[in-house]
Amino acid sequence: MSSSTTTPVGAAAPPRPFYSENYKRLVLFLLVVAYTLNFIDRTIISTIGQAIKVDLKISDTQLGLLGGLYFALLYTMLGIPIARLAERFSRVNIIAVSIVIWSGFTALCGTASNFVHLAAYRFGVGVGEAGLSPPAHSLISDYFEPKKRASALAVYSFGIPLGSMFGAVIGGFMLDHFTWRTAFMLVGIPGILVAIALKLVIKEPPRGHSEPGAESAEARARPPYSLGAEFREMGAVIATLFGKWPVLNMVLGVTLVSFAGYGGGQFSPPYFIRTFNLSYGEVGLITGLAGGISSGIGTLLGGWLTDKLARFGPRWYALVPAIGITLAFPFIVAVYVAPTWQMAALFLLLPGLFSYVYLGPTFGVIQNMVPTYRRATATAILFFFLNLIALGGGPPFAGWVIDHFAAFHLAHPGQPGFWAAVQSMFAGEATSFQTACPGGVAPAGAPASAVAACDGSLVLATRHGIILAYAVSLWGALHYFLGSFGLAKALAKARADRGEA
Repeated sequence: MSSSTTTPVGAAAPPRPFYSENYKRLVLFLLVVAYTLNFIDRTIISTIGQAIKVDLKISDTQLGLLGGLYFALLYTMLGIPIARLAERFSRVNIIAVSIVIWSGFTALCGTASNFVHLAAYRFGVGVGEAGLSPPAHSLISDYFEPKKRASALAVYSFGIPLGSMFGAVIGGFMLDHFTWRTAFMLVGIPGILVAIALKLVIKEPPRGHSEPGAESAEARARPPYSLGAEFREMGAVIATLFGKWPVLNMVLGVTLVSFAGYGGGQFSPPYFIRTFNLSYGEVGLITGLAGGISSGIGTLLGGWLTDKLARFGPRWYALVPAIGITLAFPFIVAVYVAPTWQMAALFLLLPGLFSYVYLGPTFGVIQNMVPTYRRATATAILFFFLNLIALGGGPPFAGWVIDHFAAFHLAHPGQPGFWAAVQSMFAGEATSFQTACPGGVAPAGAPASAVAACDGSLVLATRHGIILAYAVSLWGALHYFLGSFGLAKALAKARADRGEA
């Protein structure tokens, strides 16, 4: 790993490098490719999860743990120490090594023979993926000035819907023609090539390169390395994220919206398989293309729209997400109550246009609130809080709800009431469903009535569980609205503290 790129206090500053607009676009493109692979490897399990569930005879709660907590635990824990390294050492090197690690563990997932092995490899995927976004956000902030930063971070975040789309399409295709094991191995390999390309092409910019007015002041303010200084730096970032009213509410907003998205999204492909008896390839195309295209447009639109509206006041960094997320929820409900897969696919084109507008504005505010030498750390601490709760808790929560709803509907056929099912979540009946319907299906040789009972109760439970998980996003929208109060003042003070005009 190369030495720190920060100029020592008192030393002559090196010549300021020039990066053309085309080169900056190339850097951003490569980081988007890396983030796309990140989300393919992270979310492909939602597409192939039904095959894993049946093959390994696991419950939806276990499936949710594989897609959530077992990935998120080390992903969140290691993000902060890796970010601290990224504040002082080459961010490009850290990203390249991280890609190699997570790609290797993704391929290893295809060799798992049981739930324990698969869980262990998912931990490894999380270890590698912890090293991408914190240094990537810091790099982007050094390449793009504040007035373009929300748009640039939105473009980077385009990797989320793009990766989810490709993961769904590739996973569905591979299951139609091969196995879920082959799917894991296939998507793990390209990361090696991307890591090499990043290392060869991306140059490490000086810290604060896009904000020359603040660069020298921040270089003097940056403390020398010591263990105490590291903890003080993290404490300062935590105070910014959780001690300032508008920023705290945006952090809570992105966390709750992500909780809903990870939870509901984990079981969206299984819902289409369970409800409409579609093939994995068909479901991959439906959820990948319909959902991915709309989410991608929404992600880019959110960054662009916010940078435009911010001319009328910084409150729009919070109001755009609040409005978009609220408008998206009725369309989400429409997807999961549609009577045919064609109608469901049509409605699936709409939620992402509104709900995904939150990514660029949120990440832009976080980066603009801290000095340049704390930006990777700010992203890591945000992701620690966000992903431990959202990614770690969303899928297991949705799976737990579905398991309990399924037990209720199996025990009370003909009673499709949603609120009665909600009350049953604490009745402890989930194991009865897993016993009667291992892997969500009736045992081999079971009578037709048992097959219908298992299938029907699981379909109804999945529908209700997904809707309940997505409803959490409305709570997040409320926090975004609350965060709009005082945001202008907080951002102005942060600019003044950095010495910007």
